[in-house]
Amino acid sequence: MIAQGILRFVPIAFCLWIGAVGAKADRSFAFNRDTFSFDNETALEFHDGHASPRPRMPGKQPKRFTQHCFVMSRTVMQFRKFVRFDQAQPPLADKQLADRIRKITRVPPWTQPFAKTDRIVMPGYADFRSLSKARPEILQKNIGLGWPTYFRPGNWRIVLPHGRSQQAATHREMDRALSAPEGFFVAYLTNFPRSLNINHGVLVYARKNKSPAEGCCYRVYDPNHHDAPRTLKWSERDGSFLYQHDTDFVGGRVIVWQVYGHPIQ
Repeated sequence: MIAQGILRFVPIAFCLWIGAVGAKADRSFAFNRDTFSFDNETALEFHDGHASPRPRMPGKQPKRFTQHCFVMSRTVMQFRKFVRFDQAQPPLADKQLADRIRKITRVPPWTQPFAKTDRIVMPGYADFRSLSKARPEILQKNIGLGWPTYFRPGNWRIVLPHGRSQQAATHREMDRALSAPEGFFVAYLTNFPRSLNINHGVLVYARKNKSPAEGCCYRVYDPNHHDAPRTLKWSERDGSFLYQHDTDFVGGRVIVWQVYGHPIQ
């Protein structure tokens, strides 16, 4: 009897194991599949991290997609948590697609990930990057306006004390968020009031490694750079975060605040 019970349990356990492996595979985030195919353009022109006014060209000025770094970081997270792509179905017409995008981006980003059967279906595309390449203008017009992010409830926190203990608490919360299924951490990077050299939103999506030399390193989707992930580091020795040097940032220490973790952020 006991042996029969064990034998009956083995197929069930095997199925559960397969399901767990499949769920884990479904949760994997691929930069070249799950992010936008275009950049959030900066309002100013940058050279080696230093800003200058953009020169005005003769004639009509080109329309540029700017001030959407927080909105794009939030949208990538929402598509990962709430959407299922179905390439076998025909793509939606423009108006239907606009309505579908707005439906997705109106789901509060701090909501728990939807079960696969409850996810909002995005037909006609294999993933978010392919949708972004094929229909960039419809995405840009329907993911949300950029200027309201300047009035987010949590913006006032930049005037609060942000020493080692506060940043260490943010680091712990980042690790906690990333350890959850479909776990992400939208980070507000600033150096206010010491400097105005960065005021930016990015999506932290994976922990890279931890070594005595480097500390903790994180993979980051930076909306200003669709070409490759960027790196955010945590220095245990200094009790601070460091963001990599780039065309639009000189590199080095940044203050990190979480956004979209709950309604008042």
